Amino acid sequence: MNNISRRRLLQMTAAGLATSSLRPADAAAPRSLAAIAARNGIMFGSAAAQEIDKDAAYRELYVAQTKIITTDVAFKMSRIAPQAGPKQYGAADRLLAFCDQNKIAMRGHCLIWNESVPAWVKAMSVAERRSYFDSYIDEVVARYVGRLQSWDLVNEPFWPGHRAPGGFRVGPWYDAFGTDYILRAFRRAVAVDPKTPLVLNEAQTERDDEVGLAVRSGLLKLVADLKNAGAKLDVVGLQSHLRPQFPHDPGRFSEFLHQLADHGVDIYLTEFDVDDTSLPADIAERDAAVAQTAKRFLEPTLRHPAVKALITWQLADKYSFWRGMAKDKTWLARPLPYDDNLQPKPLWTTIAQALESAGPRAQPSTSGRSR
Repeated sequence: MNNISRRRLLQMTAAGLATSSLRPADAAAPRSLAAIAARNGIMFGSAAAQEIDKDAAYRELYVAQTKIITTDVAFKMSRIAPQAGPKQYGAADRLLAFCDQNKIAMRGHCLIWNESVPAWVKAMSVAERRSYFDSYIDEVVARYVGRLQSWDLVNEPFWPGHRAPGGFRVGPWYDAFGTDYILRAFRRAVAVDPKTPLVLNEAQTERDDEVGLAVRSGLLKLVADLKNAGAKLDVVGLQSHLRPQFPHDPGRFSEFLHQLADHGVDIYLTEFDVDDTSLPADIAERDAAVAQTAKRFLEPTLRHPAVKALITWQLADKYSFWRGMAKDKTWLARPLPYDDNLQPKPLWTTIAQALESAGPRAQPSTSGRSR
């Protein structure tokens, strides 16, 4: 990507937009990405947080463009249980009410993660942590039985940088149970709610480098182990935070998707965006490079029949978590389909074209409530 000249990138993008019937500027208002996706049996949606409580135009963008919303932070343990005592469900309940009102399905993210654990839980003894792990799953899952499309039950079980055996991510749950915390979480959740689809959500798999390949290998083994143990594992979520500075081989990634699907799971792309920090500063050139990075990943990936959902991590650039990640604080990340003014960008067209050309598949389950 970085070897493509600025002029060539602009030419490629301009040509693609000029020939596309999906170009949002050709109509008074963009077509719905959710509607385009649904024609091929794919769910399109986005993560959302407290911004939609405050920004009316942003709320309307979700209503117009999505059919599924993932909780960005509302279900993380540090938000539900920031201190001992009653749990704080207000943010999650408000988002669920918004979804219900607008006939949008909602995904819960995430129930168990070795990160985003409040300090008071980390300070527990091992025995106390084990007991809390069980009671937390029981209580939170019970509150939302039949109300969610799916649960990201265990998030990011792998991180090779921690150098644990098997490449697992360490943290308070790993320390309390070893890797058994994963199967334990699935068994606790299904005992409370046997119907809502359960998701194992992981990052880095799109990378064809040492980290990405290690995570793929570990994830494939974990999925096989969970299935062999009888776990109700319905979906594997691949976050898909694309980073052009790392290699990506579409053919090799497609083989990985086939290997996952062979275990009888659906696949969701759960946190899609494009990290643009390695791309040119010029806005037009950068937007073209973001769109081209997405095209190379999305077009072959969405053709795989096991891929049932594409969910961006927020919809508009100004609310992306990447805004706070750049070392240069003057850098305004542009990783999403809509800009700061909620106007569609070349990435919108790339997503629409990839969804349009994906081909049909069986409709994904919406579980919980009928939408």
